[in-house]
Amino acid sequence: MPRLGELESAIMAVLWSASAPATVRDVLGALHRDPEPAYTTVMTVLDNLHRKGTVTRERVGRAWAYRPAQSREEFDADAMAAVLESSSDRSATLLRFIGKIDPEELARLREILDAAEEQR
Repeated sequence: MPRLGELESAIMAVLWSASAPATVRDVLGALHRDPEPAYTTVMTVLDNLHRKGTVTRERVGRAWAYRPAQSREEFDADAMAAVLESSSDRSATLLRFIGKIDPEELARLREILDAAEEQR
């Protein structure tokens, strides 16, 4: 799974926070960037995201309305899994990752792992 570029990330943040599918104009209106990207730039990025399977789209009149193909959490989990899968030493990668999370997140991770173990 390729990482998102800066504008792709900003556009996905808009879509993840939207309560309904968003048109290019909707996304452009919700982007708070200086300078504001051109309509055609946002349209091209959304088309590329659709081609990659990151967003889905449906016709609304003459326009396309876009929505994320996954929740933010699912997308992030897939990105983390892709990094882990590409690692030559998964254990070392996991160890380094765990070393970078704060104690509260580590405690939450332990709870999640314990609950998963109990379900087995």
